[in-house]
Amino acid sequence: MIILIILAAIAIFFFYGISIYNRLVKLRTMVQEAWSSIDVMLKKRHDLIPNLVETVKGYATHERETFDSVTRARAAAMGANTIQEKEAAEKNLNQAMMNLNAVAEQYPDLKANTNFLQLQAELSTLEGDIEKSRRYYNGTVRENNILVDTFPSNIIANMYKFTKSAFFELDNIAERVVPNVQF
Repeated sequence: MIILIILAAIAIFFFYGISIYNRLVKLRTMVQEAWSSIDVMLKKRHDLIPNLVETVKGYATHERETFDSVTRARAAAMGANTIQEKEAAEKNLNQAMMNLNAVAEQYPDLKANTNFLQLQAELSTLEGDIEKSRRYYNGTVRENNILVDTFPSNIIANMYKFTKSAFFELDNIAERVVPNVQF
């Protein structure tokens, strides 16, 4: 009778361990999928920016430094690989885009340009989508990190080398707001 109880306890722990392992795999996959979604949105944004810059260039030819700043920031953002590099690059790109938008404010004809208005609307929509993707990513990271850190799942996580994931955050609270690209 005692042997059956011991075997039942071992079986329960074994199946519980399998359950934890499967949850860890599921959450790791969800984190990867969420990051992929952010990456796709950022790529779309990076592809849209040159069109916006070219449109503004047609009206504001003497603002060369602003255009170069946006181009450099976009290139850095596209070249960033880690989450921390992406965070820093996106902060710089957001600042460069704010400067570009400030330049565009000075040209009433540009603000009435249909192509510019369409690009601005697309960029605004993408900013909202990126923010939603960030929230989803950070939510899945939170769930993953909790499971990796809490007992007894941390034992299984350590055995199979599951690690915590990095959040995708902006340091400055003012920069957490989606850039306003209204003209």
